[in-house]
Amino acid sequence: MPKKYHIECESSLPDGKITIRLFEYAQIALDEGEVTEETLTVTFPNTAVLYLRTYKKTPDKMKYVIVTPGGTVQYDVPIMKVQAYTLDDIFEKGLLILIPFYIFSHEKSFPEYNSNEQKLAELKAEYQKILERLDELEQQDVIGAFDKRTIIELSSDVIKEIAQKYENVQKGVGDIMGGALIETSARTILNQGITQGINQGRSLGISETKKKTALRMLKMEKYTIEEIAECSDLSVEEVEQLVGLQTV
Repeated sequence: MPKKYHIECESSLPDGKITIRLFEYAQIALDEGEVTEETLTVTFPNTAVLYLRTYKKTPDKMKYVIVTPGGTVQYDVPIMKVQAYTLDDIFEKGLLILIPFYIFSHEKSFPEYNSNEQKLAELKAEYQKILERLDELEQQDVIGAFDKRTIIELSSDVIKEIAQKYENVQKGVGDIMGGALIETSARTILNQGITQGINQGRSLGISETKKKTALRMLKMEKYTIEEIAECSDLSVEEVEQLVGLQTV
């Protein structure tokens, strides 16, 4: 059974504060603890840290040591580093949560991208490939349209935020992600329109069938208006309108 993790993002230089911040979630575990016959059971959540920026001091793991009167408990908290994952890693391992933060892997190269059109084109091509692979996952029903849109929106927001000083990077990659958002919205509207059209078509088809049934019964000249209305599932008023059209 897959484990669910609480993941905390960190982009600043490691200073130990995140260790304390993470342990504050123990209070949530305590609040959700179960008491049975004077026994309190507290289940700590699975926790991991995602480092968006990596420094020499960035650790490979964190550890908690809890000293209690009944003994010492210790456990490790896994650490993920965005820079350690290639795009192939992200897609092959299903780590789609990392996509919005993937741009951090390129952050140190922003000055070069901003002044070199060829390098910027390569970065844009990489993000175009991300969109294509997300489309493939959607077509395969691995992710839904909402999941894809959320990933694209978050990616666009992160790019705008960290590339503020690099106009060409922000506009180049940002426009690709922004264009994908517009396309996704347009596709949603189109699908809604198609669905609405199908429903309206079905409705019109049903109405025409009812009218044809009523007209056939009127031509037989042996049914009352009320009987025709009941058999055709039309209202009496609608049948009377058909009678009026026949006599014009």
